[in-house]
Amino acid sequence: METKVLVTGGTGPSGSNAIKSLLELQIPVRAMVRKLDDRSAALSAQGVEVVIGDMNDFNSVSAAMKGVNRAFFVYPVQAGLIQATSYFAQAALEEKLELVVNISQRTSTRNVPSKSAQDHWIAERLLDRSGVPVTHLQPTLFMEWLAYFAQEIKENNRFISPFGEARYGAINSEDIGRVGAAILAKPEGHAGKTYRIYGPEELTGQQIATIISDVLQKDIAFIPVEPEALGEIIGASDSPFNTPYTIQHIVAIGHMFRTGEFEGMNNNVEELSGRKPLAIADFVRNNIGMFQ
Repeated sequence: METKVLVTGGTGPSGSNAIKSLLELQIPVRAMVRKLDDRSAALSAQGVEVVIGDMNDFNSVSAAMKGVNRAFFVYPVQAGLIQATSYFAQAALEEKLELVVNISQRTSTRNVPSKSAQDHWIAERLLDRSGVPVTHLQPTLFMEWLAYFAQEIKENNRFISPFGEARYGAINSEDIGRVGAAILAKPEGHAGKTYRIYGPEELTGQQIATIISDVLQKDIAFIPVEPEALGEIIGASDSPFNTPYTIQHIVAIGHMFRTGEFEGMNNNVEELSGRKPLAIADFVRNNIGMFQ
């Protein structure tokens, strides 16, 4: 059977970047999306097979799985992950998939206060017990987190952060997608493995503010806030992250990162994908319109 990969969340950051890398490796892709729009049309134009599906509808997931033999499983930070994982695992088992790459969270532990992170821990255990070969990727904070604060950076020259003086090696979704694609392209030896994924440098909020200042050529002040205060800011906004589930996650991991428990670095991105991960400065340059 010719290799064909199903990518869920095909128009989201991690899914779309996995698709980009898979196409570069000349691997056929089927993208599962929630609706047809300009983003899905762009995928179709690249030769991707696009199917509409609902991750919380078993028949929909099962239909999307027909005729593929590997999969990239990503679910957004929203309620429903456990049900979606159960459906996905059963469909993957029925279709005898060779490997599933599951995008989890670095904060995925049993007793974590974040509901989202705990759900990811449970989802990992479900997949481990499903009988489907699986590789878990546990990325730390996405660089796309800066989008939470982009308006303040742009309008008020302030970088607001709930993480205090904690250090973290933020990772770009492009790197996550590329790592997942590399594993799916050559799955031998990866089943049963969990890889923690970090960016190229471990930085404090103040250091990130300095980097943003250098790129934008203006002074950006670092403003530490309590996690609850950031939750209130998002709760009063029209942000797509303004849901009780997402806000609870943001507040909880704000406190978690302050403990230093999730600091750390490794070379997994380069070792698995053959390329060094993107730096914060390059992320800001690549998305300059967001910040100025």
